Amino acid sequence: MVLLKSLQLPMGSPIIPFSLPATDGKGYGPIDFSDKKALVVIFMCNHCPYVKAVIDRLIAIQSDYAQKGVQLIGINANDSENYPEDSFEAMKEWVEEKGINFPYLHDESQEVASSYQAQCTPDIYVFDQVKKLAYHGRIDDNWQEEGQVTKQDLRAAIDAIIEDKPVPEPQHPSMGCSIKWK
Repeated sequence: MVLLKSLQLPMGSPIIPFSLPATDGKGYGPIDFSDKKALVVIFMCNHCPYVKAVIDRLIAIQSDYAQKGVQLIGINANDSENYPEDSFEAMKEWVEEKGINFPYLHDESQEVASSYQAQCTPDIYVFDQVKKLAYHGRIDDNWQEEGQVTKQDLRAAIDAIIEDKPVPEPQHPSMGCSIKWK
């Protein structure tokens, strides 16, 4: 496991369109959530210990903010040939096992991850109501011990976006396992 930090896309960048298959048998892209106040795009996977440590937090965020017009989308771009635990079938099993309550998409070609310059899992991008990048950073300040979190960066960013306020600075980069490129 190699720890990587995310690259920074310029704030205000428009959302990059895509359409990918999800574990629920449907296809999704940003256009499907055009009515949302905030769209959280998370590059993630099944096997990374960083993702495993925070998946319950992401599930809680979706639950807490769904009625406020916020939607999370998970995207797995890992090479499933060399990492079979990240296969589409394994993704479906993990959604069921963990009770993931947001669409989990498969980027088999890795084109979406590449276009977003995603580096790690989890790598989190939050787009505002006009689908401009407003936040790119970590979930909170302690990925290992949820009970020791003192700064809820992602929640603070979402709160600011839905209240039409500036997102708090500084934005600390996401960190996690590298995306497993083909």
